[in-house]
Amino acid sequence: MPAATDPDAALMLRVKRGDRVAFEELVAKYQQPVLNFVFRTLPDATEAEDLAQGVFVQVWKSAARYEPSAKFSTWLFTIARNLCLNEFRRRSRHPAESLDAPAHADNDEPRGHSVEDKRQSAAPDALLRGELEAKVAEAVSALPENQRTALLLWQRDELAYEDIAEVLDCSLSAVKSLIHRARETLKARLKPYLRTGEWSDE
Repeated sequence: MPAATDPDAALMLRVKRGDRVAFEELVAKYQQPVLNFVFRTLPDATEAEDLAQGVFVQVWKSAARYEPSAKFSTWLFTIARNLCLNEFRRRSRHPAESLDAPAHADNDEPRGHSVEDKRQSAAPDALLRGELEAKVAEAVSALPENQRTALLLWQRDELAYEDIAEVLDCSLSAVKSLIHRARETLKARLKPYLRTGEWSDE
Protein backbone atom coordinates (compact mmCIF):
# COMPACT_ATOMS: atom_id res chain seq x y z
CA MET A 1 0.00 0.00 0.00
CA PRO A 2 1.50 3.36 -0.97
CA ALA A 3 2.55 5.50 1.96
CA ALA A 4 0.44 8.32 0.52
CA THR A 5 -2.73 6.43 1.45
CA ASP A 6 -1.54 5.29 4.88
CA PRO A 7 -0.27 8.07 7.15
CA ASP A 8 1.22 5.49 9.52
CA ALA A 9 3.27 4.03 6.67
CA ALA A 10 4.48 7.55 5.92
CA LEU A 11 5.54 7.89 9.55
CA MET A 12 7.33 4.55 9.36
CA LEU A 13 9.25 5.71 6.29
CA ARG A 14 10.43 8.64 8.39
CA VAL A 15 11.48 6.15 11.08
CA LYS A 16 13.40 4.30 8.36
CA ARG A 17 15.40 7.51 7.90
CA GLY A 18 16.13 7.61 11.64
CA ASP A 19 13.34 9.96 12.74
CA ARG A 20 12.77 9.22 16.44
CA VAL A 21 9.87 11.70 16.70
CA ALA A 22 7.95 9.73 14.05
CA PHE A 23 8.72 6.53 15.95
CA GLU A 24 7.38 8.03 19.18
CA GLU A 25 4.18 9.02 17.36
CA LEU A 26 3.65 5.44 16.20
CA VAL A 27 4.37 4.07 19.68
CA ALA A 28 1.90 6.51 21.23
CA LYS A 29 -0.80 5.48 18.77
CA TYR A 30 -0.30 1.72 18.84
CA GLN A 31 1.14 0.83 22.23
CA GLN A 32 -2.28 0.19 23.78
CA PRO A 33 -3.71 -1.87 20.87
CA VAL A 34 -0.53 -3.95 20.78
CA LEU A 35 -0.59 -4.43 24.54
CA ASN A 36 -4.26 -5.43 24.37
CA PHE A 37 -3.50 -8.07 21.72
CA VAL A 38 -0.47 -9.44 23.53
CA PHE A 39 -2.25 -9.49 26.89
CA ARG A 40 -5.20 -11.40 25.45
CA THR A 41 -2.74 -13.85 23.89
CA LEU A 42 -0.53 -14.23 26.97
CA PRO A 43 -2.68 -13.12 29.93
CA ASP A 44 0.16 -12.23 32.26
CA ALA A 45 0.37 -8.48 32.85
CA THR A 46 4.14 -8.24 33.38
CA GLU A 47 5.08 -10.54 30.50
CA ALA A 48 2.57 -8.84 28.20
CA GLU A 49 4.13 -5.45 28.88
CA ASP A 50 7.62 -6.82 28.24
CA LEU A 51 6.54 -8.52 25.03
CA ALA A 52 4.65 -5.45 23.79
CA GLN A 53 7.77 -3.38 24.40
CA GLY A 54 9.68 -6.00 22.44
CA VAL A 55 7.34 -5.48 19.50
CA PHE A 56 8.35 -1.83 19.22
CA VAL A 57 12.01 -2.67 19.73
CA GLN A 58 11.63 -4.99 16.74
CA VAL A 59 9.91 -2.24 14.76
CA TRP A 60 12.87 0.07 15.35
CA LYS A 61 15.40 -2.65 14.52
CA SER A 62 13.52 -3.59 11.34
CA ALA A 63 13.06 -0.01 10.14
CA ALA A 64 15.86 -0.18 7.59
CA ARG A 65 14.12 -3.11 5.84
CA TYR A 66 10.61 -1.65 5.98
CA GLU A 67 8.71 -1.35 2.72
CA PRO A 68 5.11 -0.01 2.68
CA SER A 69 3.65 -2.96 0.76
CA ALA A 70 0.80 -3.28 3.27
CA LYS A 71 -0.83 -1.12 5.92
CA PHE A 72 1.52 -0.28 8.76
CA SER A 73 -0.91 -1.78 11.28
CA THR A 74 -0.85 -5.09 9.38
CA TRP A 75 2.95 -5.16 9.43
CA LEU A 76 2.99 -4.20 13.12
CA PHE A 77 0.54 -6.89 14.22
CA THR A 78 2.41 -9.47 12.14
CA ILE A 79 5.47 -8.69 14.27
CA ALA A 80 3.34 -8.93 17.43
CA ARG A 81 1.88 -12.26 16.30
CA ASN A 82 5.32 -13.70 15.54
CA LEU A 83 6.72 -12.66 18.92
CA CYS A 84 3.71 -14.22 20.65
CA LEU A 85 4.25 -17.43 18.66
CA ASN A 86 7.89 -17.46 19.69
CA GLU A 87 6.83 -17.11 23.32
CA PHE A 88 4.36 -20.00 22.97
CA ARG A 89 7.13 -22.16 21.50
CA ARG A 90 9.51 -21.16 24.28
CA ARG A 91 6.93 -22.11 26.89
CA SER A 92 6.27 -25.44 25.17
CA ARG A 93 9.98 -26.21 25.58
CA HIS A 94 9.77 -25.23 29.26
CA PRO A 95 6.55 -26.83 30.59
CA ALA A 96 7.18 -25.45 34.09
CA GLU A 97 6.14 -22.05 32.70
CA SER A 98 2.64 -23.26 31.85
CA LEU A 99 0.24 -21.00 30.03
CA ASP A 100 -2.44 -21.55 32.63
CA ALA A 101 -0.16 -20.34 35.42
CA PRO A 102 -1.58 -16.78 35.18
CA ALA A 103 -5.00 -18.16 36.04
CA HIS A 104 -3.64 -19.01 39.50
CA ALA A 105 -1.35 -16.01 39.96
CA ASP A 106 -2.17 -13.46 42.60
CA ASN A 107 -1.67 -10.35 40.52
CA ASP A 108 -1.99 -11.36 36.89
CA GLU A 109 -5.54 -12.56 36.33
CA PRO A 110 -6.80 -11.70 32.83
CA ARG A 111 -9.06 -8.65 32.93
CA GLY A 112 -9.63 -7.76 29.31
CA HIS A 113 -8.00 -4.36 28.78
CA SER A 114 -7.00 -3.74 32.38
CA VAL A 115 -6.35 -5.32 35.75
CA GLU A 116 -9.25 -4.81 38.11
CA ASP A 117 -8.69 -3.19 41.51
CA LYS A 118 -8.00 -6.04 43.92
CA ARG A 119 -9.85 -4.22 46.69
CA GLN A 120 -13.06 -5.22 44.97
CA SER A 121 -12.13 -8.89 44.73
CA ALA A 122 -13.79 -9.83 48.00
CA ALA A 123 -17.24 -9.33 46.46
CA PRO A 124 -18.82 -12.61 45.30
CA ASP A 125 -19.64 -11.26 41.83
CA ALA A 126 -16.03 -10.11 41.37
CA LEU A 127 -14.77 -13.56 42.37
CA LEU A 128 -17.13 -15.19 39.88
CA ARG A 129 -16.06 -12.75 37.18
CA GLY A 130 -12.42 -13.52 37.85
CA GLU A 131 -13.12 -17.25 37.57
CA LEU A 132 -14.99 -16.72 34.30
CA GLU A 133 -12.19 -14.63 32.82
CA ALA A 134 -9.66 -17.28 33.81
CA LYS A 135 -11.78 -19.91 32.04
CA VAL A 136 -12.05 -17.68 28.95
CA ALA A 137 -8.27 -17.18 28.88
CA GLU A 138 -7.72 -20.93 29.26
CA ALA A 139 -10.19 -21.73 26.46
CA VAL A 140 -8.66 -19.11 24.13
CA SER A 141 -5.16 -20.49 24.78
CA ALA A 142 -6.38 -23.96 23.77
CA LEU A 143 -7.62 -22.82 20.36
CA PRO A 144 -5.59 -23.69 17.23
CA GLU A 145 -3.06 -20.94 16.60
CA ASN A 146 -4.68 -19.43 13.50
CA GLN A 147 -8.12 -19.40 15.12
CA ARG A 148 -6.73 -17.82 18.28
CA THR A 149 -4.81 -15.13 16.41
CA ALA A 150 -7.72 -14.29 14.09
CA LEU A 151 -10.10 -14.00 17.04
CA LEU A 152 -7.76 -11.86 19.13
CA LEU A 153 -6.93 -9.51 16.26
CA TRP A 154 -10.63 -9.12 15.48
CA GLN A 155 -11.77 -8.74 19.09
CA ARG A 156 -12.38 -5.15 20.21
CA ASP A 157 -12.14 -4.11 16.53
CA GLU A 158 -8.34 -4.19 16.69
CA LEU A 159 -8.07 -5.02 12.97
CA ALA A 160 -10.50 -5.36 10.06
CA TYR A 161 -11.06 -8.74 8.38
CA GLU A 162 -8.97 -7.65 5.39
CA ASP A 163 -6.01 -6.73 7.60
CA ILE A 164 -6.26 -9.99 9.55
CA ALA A 165 -6.19 -11.86 6.24
CA GLU A 166 -2.88 -10.14 5.44
CA VAL A 167 -1.41 -10.91 8.86
CA LEU A 168 -2.37 -14.60 8.53
CA ASP A 169 -1.64 -14.73 4.78
CA CYS A 170 -5.03 -16.24 3.95
CA SER A 171 -8.25 -15.29 2.20
CA LEU A 172 -10.99 -13.08 3.61
CA SER A 173 -13.41 -16.01 3.70
CA ALA A 174 -10.83 -18.08 5.59
CA VAL A 175 -10.53 -15.35 8.23
CA LYS A 176 -14.30 -15.23 8.71
CA SER A 177 -14.36 -19.02 8.97
CA LEU A 178 -11.53 -19.04 11.53
CA ILE A 179 -13.26 -16.46 13.70
CA HIS A 180 -16.61 -18.27 13.41
CA ARG A 181 -15.09 -21.62 14.40
CA ALA A 182 -13.18 -20.04 17.26
CA ARG A 183 -16.30 -18.38 18.64
CA GLU A 184 -18.36 -21.58 18.30
CA THR A 185 -15.64 -23.58 20.07
CA LEU A 186 -15.44 -21.06 22.90
CA LYS A 187 -19.22 -20.95 23.32
CA ALA A 188 -19.32 -24.74 23.58
CA ARG A 189 -16.47 -24.89 26.09
CA LEU A 190 -17.71 -21.98 28.17
CA LYS A 191 -21.43 -22.77 28.08
CA PRO A 192 -21.49 -23.93 31.73
CA TYR A 193 -20.02 -20.59 32.81
CA LEU A 194 -21.82 -18.14 30.55
CA ARG A 195 -25.16 -16.78 31.66
CA THR A 196 -24.57 -13.07 31.14
CA GLY A 197 -23.87 -12.59 27.46
CA GLU A 198 -20.19 -11.99 28.18
CA TRP A 199 -19.36 -13.75 24.90
CA SER A 200 -22.64 -13.15 23.09
CA ASP A 201 -22.90 -12.45 19.36
CA GLU A 202 -22.90 -8.80 18.46
